[in-house]
Amino acid sequence: MSNLKQLAQSLGLSITTVSRALDGYADVSPTTRERVREAADKVGYRPNASARRLRKQRAELVAVTLPSDPGHIGPPHFIDMLSGCAEHLAGAGLNLVIAPVPRGESELEMCRRFVDGRRVDAMLLVRTKRNDERVEFLQSRGIPFVTNGRTESPTPHAFIDGDGFSGFRQATLRFHAAGHRRIGHIAGPQEYYFAHTRRRGWQAALDECGLEASLCAEGAPTEQGGYLAALELLRRPLRPTALVCATDEMAIGALRALREIEGGETISIVGHDDLPIGAFASPPLSTMRMTGENLGASFASLLLRAIAGEPAENLQELRPIEFVDRESHRRSFPDV
Repeated sequence: MSNLKQLAQSLGLSITTVSRALDGYADVSPTTRERVREAADKVGYRPNASARRLRKQRAELVAVTLPSDPGHIGPPHFIDMLSGCAEHLAGAGLNLVIAPVPRGESELEMCRRFVDGRRVDAMLLVRTKRNDERVEFLQSRGIPFVTNGRTESPTPHAFIDGDGFSGFRQATLRFHAAGHRRIGHIAGPQEYYFAHTRRRGWQAALDECGLEASLCAEGAPTEQGGYLAALELLRRPLRPTALVCATDEMAIGALRALREIEGGETISIVGHDDLPIGAFASPPLSTMRMTGENLGASFASLLLRAIAGEPAENLQELRPIEFVDRESHRRSFPDV
């Protein structure tokens, strides 16, 4: 047995308790420390040496960098997740630091300052790119980290992600089953992994149905980006009767565009992320979301296991997508 999680399970203890017992922390009773050491010796468990050195530095900080605009910090659906993550990390003696990226500076530069300055025990990355230089950098430094989303990195890394391909494929097939034949996609920038895999899901469904995947427009993953992309599609000679949007923010922008054109009220639309504002849109926005309760606690658990030296290939969660049906995907449309 060389897996910290298995060792903890065999002892009936938490991963954090076992890790801290092996590191000799005084907040673990002497009896428990001795019990854990004996069990580890018996099964031949050896903690990751570099991870132990990082823990002994006791920076007691986990950092997450967020791109920012004036008055706006990061994608809004991350805030609740980070709050839950911070709460659970605090129980293990770690503080989560949210670091907005100043204008003109890259997230990579901030990661470099945190890591090379030995200011953090681990990092949490959000909105991953297909080829993500932050991931490559952290892997090169051997710093524990977890990503919200996948990458195309050939080296495994810890992540939690939703199955965007299956979700967007199924959303498109649902529109087809309802009679739609011109199903458009408002896509996010394709360098982002989430945007690329969601577009692939939409396209796969159209291929299955024998339909052309020509009604696609790409924009920034914001309300403005969705608004402009929707206008582009709506100006085409054969405009879509349904729209599958990469994010709720883009879908809310697209709803604004639909209100500005004649017949826009007949076009069905669905987003992704289940932002609270979607329920109050006009019409209420149908959407998708990753399954599972308390996402923040899940990220905290993976971070603690990464810090404890558990292999990255054991710290990967791909979660199913579920639908949140409201009114916007049921809008009636004329026969075409």
